Amino acid sequence: MTHTQSLVICILLRFLPSYHYDHAYPADELMPLTCRGRVRGLEPSRGDVDDALGKFSLTLIDTLDTLVLLNKTTEFEAAVRRVLSDVRLDNDIVVSVFETNIRVLGGLLGGHSMAMMLKDGGQHMQWYQDELLHMAKDLGLRLLPAFNTSSGLPYPRVNLKYGVRGPETRTGTETDTCTACAGTIILEFAALSRFTGDPVFEAHARRALDFLWEKRQRNSNLVGTTINIHSGEWVRRDSGVGAGIDSYYEYLLKAYILLGDDQFLQRFNIHYASIMKYISQPPLLLDVHIHKPLLPARTWMDSLLAFFPGLQVLKGDIRPAIETHEMLYQVTKKHNFLPEAFTTDFRVHWAQHPLRPEFAESTYFLYKATGDPYYLEAGRTILDNLNRFARVPCGFAAMKDVRTGSHEDRMDSFFLAEMFKYLFLLFAETEDLPFDVEGYIFTTEAHLLPLSLSTFNHHVMIYQSEEELDDSNFDWTCPNTRLLFPDPAFPRNLREPIRSAVDKSCPRPAPYREPGMGRPPLRAQDFMANNPEHLELLRRMGVSLIHLKDGRVQLVQHATQAVSAVAAEDGVRFMQEMMELSSQQQKEQLPPRAIQIVSHPFFGRVVLTAGPAQFGTDLSKSFTGVRGFVTVAEPYSGCSEITNADYVQGHIALLQRGQCMFAEKARHIQKAGAIGGIVIDDNEGSSSDTAPLFQMAGDGRNTDDITLPLLFLFHKEGNILLEALKEYREVEVLLSDKARDRGEALILPMLDESAPEEVTPSQQEVSTVDEDTSPAGEVSPPEEESSPTDAEADSTQPEEVRDSEKREEPEGDTDSESSQSVDELLADWREDLEAFQQMEKDEL
Repeated sequence: MTHTQSLVICILLRFLPSYHYDHAYPADELMPLTCRGRVRGLEPSRGDVDDALGKFSLTLIDTLDTLVLLNKTTEFEAAVRRVLSDVRLDNDIVVSVFETNIRVLGGLLGGHSMAMMLKDGGQHMQWYQDELLHMAKDLGLRLLPAFNTSSGLPYPRVNLKYGVRGPETRTGTETDTCTACAGTIILEFAALSRFTGDPVFEAHARRALDFLWEKRQRNSNLVGTTINIHSGEWVRRDSGVGAGIDSYYEYLLKAYILLGDDQFLQRFNIHYASIMKYISQPPLLLDVHIHKPLLPARTWMDSLLAFFPGLQVLKGDIRPAIETHEMLYQVTKKHNFLPEAFTTDFRVHWAQHPLRPEFAESTYFLYKATGDPYYLEAGRTILDNLNRFARVPCGFAAMKDVRTGSHEDRMDSFFLAEMFKYLFLLFAETEDLPFDVEGYIFTTEAHLLPLSLSTFNHHVMIYQSEEELDDSNFDWTCPNTRLLFPDPAFPRNLREPIRSAVDKSCPRPAPYREPGMGRPPLRAQDFMANNPEHLELLRRMGVSLIHLKDGRVQLVQHATQAVSAVAAEDGVRFMQEMMELSSQQQKEQLPPRAIQIVSHPFFGRVVLTAGPAQFGTDLSKSFTGVRGFVTVAEPYSGCSEITNADYVQGHIALLQRGQCMFAEKARHIQKAGAIGGIVIDDNEGSSSDTAPLFQMAGDGRNTDDITLPLLFLFHKEGNILLEALKEYREVEVLLSDKARDRGEALILPMLDESAPEEVTPSQQEVSTVDEDTSPAGEVSPPEEESSPTDAEADSTQPEEVRDSEKREEPEGDTDSESSQSVDELLADWREDLEAFQQMEKDEL
């Protein structure tokens, strides 16, 4: 057993009991920063993200088969007894049908499969009499009311106790669901039918899949992202392999593997051919419109598509799997984690990372297919980054922003159910596994269902249309990887160009032009407002340019004024590109910064997300950042000469927002000898969780004289710093472009206070009238894409995206620490420190 594998086991076994017994049980999830359980209704609501929680000890059920895989049979047996004695499935609570199916129903069925396997071995679980299966059937019956629609597509939510009752229970009122939400049912429901002999579950899952298949776009053979569950009309017509659709494709292929039904394989192959024709642009996977599949629908990718190389391995299409995985690996190395969404030139589009396992999943499957040790190296990178950046005393915390290293107080159940399962399997030798995993299929939540289910009795009628009986273009074969790669260097030859492309930034693919339509349209990145030729191209696309009084220009499109339908489409694409380009430029100018508390008892574990200033020291150009003790400036506003200069000198000054310009505050504390400044919002209750960060602009004058760094904290984050100062008197922080891992943060040397790093200021000064004015761009596009909504309704937006669902973009974890006072948080952190120190002793 390798050192890395041993480390995986050590970490996992430490935190599984931590969840079960010490901090979170019987809550659904662990909150790793505050070391307590997340109980729905007690913690502040996170909106649709919380629909995965049903007060049924979600994480415990989701990780049952993980314990068996690690050969922890005693712990598994104890966990099963806890589930049987403590878990209730009849709670009066509304849950996501999709999440409950893959996590809870799948977890119970995976646990039952493991229990039967152990019982048949004759040494463990001899008392077991299908109790988990009985619970699974009870849960399946509670989900069935959601399928009571004319189409057979399920409502996205159901009340565990009352089913679908209407507005009073937040059920029965939705009209839309995501494709994956309706199409990721068949494995769990079919397994439940095969185990129990009751065909009703498999029949409902098949009916939903049949309806989705019938509603595919017949010319492109693609499906949209969101569908009306009553009419079958596509609500969102963009199509890809990421959020909103992902596991629909996965379950078609895996349903064939598990159930042996050729119909599923035939449907998958037809879809797959279209994916490779329209969506796959190696190494990219870009969304398109289902009715015009040659027209790109977006210029960014979401992290959930990282599962697709693993699915391609199961399909047997290894070459594009290698190419896309390599692109994802390079993006991971560029940002430490795979951002929730990233652009085609591999910049951050949405910065969150909730510890998703899809990239680790594809890494495991590629290693099994190729035997290439390169994928062990990729797995080690994943593991190292988890330990360096996500590990906290009570578990692993999701990343709120991969650019700064700030955390969210969340650890979703899929982290233990999937991430560590795939990492363990990646490094495990055959003799380390307690059973042969080749006899099982992994669900989308990595639960293990036995392939022997295909031989179980079932009585589900299967109807095939005439076109489905046609076996033309029906691919039955998978290539042999040994014949595919006779030269060991061949996979490396595929990877090298992609590595170079990520490093140097990859150009966007050229847009499709219908034959005879002349030269390509104007691209946003090439547009110049003073170029007459560009203005004429805008006019032809129906785009008008309006000069604003402040010197900016605004673009407005009227499709009816375009010279042709094709030109109108070019105009729409140009406006979309311009919005994304403007958004990216804002982010690229000055990304968020980090304030890391490095003194006792925090030791670098508390990271606050801060807004940057357009003047002063550029922390992105400083290797060490600026480190120092904080002190409150007097006056606190910083709007006049500092009266406690003796205390401020050599320190990082804390200031209150308001009353004067940011640059004026910076000049006053710099004159007093401060080495940095932190401005704290005076708007009580404000937080980076709920309000977007902005860049602190100058005052319209030349700001070359300001040479210290100035950062901005909203009220909630700033109050944490103030309370820490009140409690401990001496609080040391590190101002940097991103959080350092704990060890690095503690050893970084102090900068020479007398010679702060010099940075060339921005060439373009921005005139402002209010201290919190953001910089004005050269182009003011129309309103950007709407903010994210429920995944089942709109999966293009950044939000909690789980295998399919994209929910509200978590501008932040709105519950993080908000239900506790700062004093209580500090007390929790002191307890964390003791646990962390004990943990380090254990590791030594």
